[in-house]
Amino acid sequence: MAKFFINQAKQYAAARPNYPIQLFEFISSKTPCHDLAWDVGAGSGQASRSLAGIYKNVIATDTSSKQLEFAAKLPNVRYELTPPVMSLSEIEQLVAPKSSVDLVTIAQALHWFDLPTFYNNVKHVLKKPNGVIAAWCYTNPEVNAAVDNVFRRFYEERLGPYWDKARRLVEDGYKGIEFPFEKIMDESTESQTFPVRFVTEREMGIEEFFTYLRSSSAYQTAKDKGVELLTVEMEREFVGSWKEDGEDKKVVRFPIYLLIGRVGGDSD
Repeated sequence: MAKFFINQAKQYAAARPNYPIQLFEFISSKTPCHDLAWDVGAGSGQASRSLAGIYKNVIATDTSSKQLEFAAKLPNVRYELTPPVMSLSEIEQLVAPKSSVDLVTIAQALHWFDLPTFYNNVKHVLKKPNGVIAAWCYTNPEVNAAVDNVFRRFYEERLGPYWDKARRLVEDGYKGIEFPFEKIMDESTESQTFPVRFVTEREMGIEEFFTYLRSSSAYQTAKDKGVELLTVEMEREFVGSWKEDGEDKKVVRFPIYLLIGRVGGDSD
């Protein structure tokens, strides 16, 4: 995962949406204790910052030192650069001892992982039986009909050929990801849907929206191959659609899909 984001870590930190407090309130309400959280694939710390306000201590790990450079330095957050795959002994050395973690979070990163190995590590460090794993992704931005129409073509025709196959799991709202934990449903809704859905919002101008587009792994992959996806003509289309309603700043909505579950008592 890190190779996609090293070259645009600053853009990623500046342009990506933050997550709503309702998401963290929901997740933290499912953990009996709030002593220790492990934020995996922490990147520039979007989730770590929020967790630090709820949990006594947070361990935030990532495979990219460039991403971690842009993370906020907080007294109760320990940032750790880790290899992509860790053995149980490495987990205990770099992260936490066995059965000591209340919550493991993975924000917009689970689709990159070697899931069997990662899940084994999660089950090793979570407290039994009520330790919680929460993994979420956000899907494509929603602005208005005019901008969304241009974005849809840009996404399918320009970005499409350069996405890693793991991106399909995000497009599906994580419905297709294996999740061997005791699922926790949202009891506040009648639908009892899983993954649980949230929405995050961010106010953006057109230049901020362009920065968001350029922060994607598909854009960077194309750029590394000498292909500019956000051409002058493409920018003009976006600008034209952006100006249609006469508002320079717009609220951009990102649907969030959350997988959340308890480790249970049978894990090793």
